[in-house]
Amino acid sequence: MGGIMEAFWKSTGFYQLDLGSIFMLGLACWFLYLGIRKGYEPYLMIPIAFGMLLVNLPGANLMEEGNLLHYLYYGTKLGIYPPLIFLCVGASTDFGPLIANPKSILLGAAAQFGIFFAFIGAILLSGLGVEALKFSAQAAAAIGIIGGADGPTAIYLTSKLAPDLLGPIALAAYSYMALVPIIQPPIIRALTTKEERQVKMEQLRPVSQREKIIFPIFVTLFTVLLLPSAAPLIGMLMLGNLMKESNRVPLLVDGATKALMPVVTILLGVTVGAKASAEVFLDVKTLAIIVLGLMAFSVGTAAGVIFGKIMYKTSGGKVNPMIGAAGVSAVPMAARVVQKVGQEENPSNFLLMHAMGPNVAGVIGSAVAAGILLNLFS
Repeated sequence: MGGIMEAFWKSTGFYQLDLGSIFMLGLACWFLYLGIRKGYEPYLMIPIAFGMLLVNLPGANLMEEGNLLHYLYYGTKLGIYPPLIFLCVGASTDFGPLIANPKSILLGAAAQFGIFFAFIGAILLSGLGVEALKFSAQAAAAIGIIGGADGPTAIYLTSKLAPDLLGPIALAAYSYMALVPIIQPPIIRALTTKEERQVKMEQLRPVSQREKIIFPIFVTLFTVLLLPSAAPLIGMLMLGNLMKESNRVPLLVDGATKALMPVVTILLGVTVGAKASAEVFLDVKTLAIIVLGLMAFSVGTAAGVIFGKIMYKTSGGKVNPMIGAAGVSAVPMAARVVQKVGQEENPSNFLLMHAMGPNVAGVIGSAVAAGILLNLFS
């Protein structure tokens, strides 16, 4: 009887717990706290955190061949989920603010500077001669895309260039997307004056349905002809938007936004979190990726705000420079942060639609940046 009880005890997860697993389980619970109690992007945070929880429970082995998460992860590994997410984002996003104010695309472009900052940072780390911090050019490109704060794009590019780093890069990208409300406000306040933050912008001009229909078709033709490698992301994004703006296929739009989006978000979130096992996460290279990603996202936000200040000066004070922070691809989280900070400074200020222009431009910009990096390093 004693032998049976001993064998049972050794088969339990309690017996197999080690310090690494305990740390990761604690981290997963902290992420769950942020998502549930604090409300930090719960649609992302809860599935990712629970995936982390599941994969770090000793003995469950859910990522091993033959088990549930192993097969669900193929959608992430093969780059299937990201274009589907882009389809759903397109079907739920109004490109009107960008069409009404085409200058917004400059703010979206400026915010992509963080991508190239992280890329250069990874290359410089590799030059230090420390084996644990050596990254190939392909890996550096995949790390760089974290700066765009666009989880699907980061996953897609990494699956093509550096699949061995997919777990830590995807986790970093989605974590920073979820933590936008924490990271961005201090950067915005540090780089702007109270007077700049209080600027009220003029109402955007109305955009016709014809313009909204032509826009996704034109962007697809121009972008994909220029960068064929960007076709999966740009194509799905613009297809979703065209379905929305055509007003002809409401069932497809509802299916994308109300059915497909939640399902793919669950699958993507859980499988991304499930790549954060203790042996992968508690590694010098992974920690370097997380630090580089945070720096890239911060630099991207700062670059957008700085370019916003330039537009503030050149427009004679008509542009609120805070909208530049929305140039990162975290849509619509970054735009909501700008709106929140703006209203804290001036309760009568409504910047959401103005911020959505750079935010949408950032989504397109990160996909284009991914296409450029894929062309250069694949």
